[in-house]
Amino acid sequence: MAQEPKGESLPLERYRSYLCLLARLHLDAGLQSKFDASDVVQQTLMEACQAMPQYRGQSDAELTAFLRRILANNLADATRRFRAGARDVALEHSLQADIEQSSSRLEAWLAAEQSSPSQQAMAREQLLRLAAALAELPADQRRAVELHHLKGWALAEVAEEMGRSKAAVMGLVFRGLKKLRELLEEDISGPSHGA
Repeated sequence: MAQEPKGESLPLERYRSYLCLLARLHLDAGLQSKFDASDVVQQTLMEACQAMPQYRGQSDAELTAFLRRILANNLADATRRFRAGARDVALEHSLQADIEQSSSRLEAWLAAEQSSPSQQAMAREQLLRLAAALAELPADQRRAVELHHLKGWALAEVAEEMGRSKAAVMGLVFRGLKKLRELLEEDISGPSHGA
């Protein structure tokens, strides 16, 4: 019985925005000037494509978990490379746990009471659309929304990280969420009226 090559039938490119979102959230702040999260994501997608003949997952949830594990390993490798450190298994496990937590927050942010398989599939599609919409936000709004809602940071922590006042960060989060809603509504219904 011939085994169907699963990698050829899985469109991994559709996960790029989702992986970029997670990479931005977990790329060490001190390393962001040295390399771009998109480079780590590109490496992740290449490795996933190469590993697809051995991949045995059956669901979209298993595929996203598989991609998150590869991403965590690549982020840990990049961190070690730029810090000239030896292999740190604790770093890999920490990154994996942090990425899983951010992914869970992202899913919880979208989830209402989606329990049936079709509702879960729709939620996964919404997850990918949300990640793509976040990438379209202005950088400051995106960073504020990601840190506050996806990393779970208090507004004061986000303000300190961004070098802004708490009120300014509140405004960035508010405008970012408003723009996200507009982008997601446009994505579902198509362009309607001017922004």
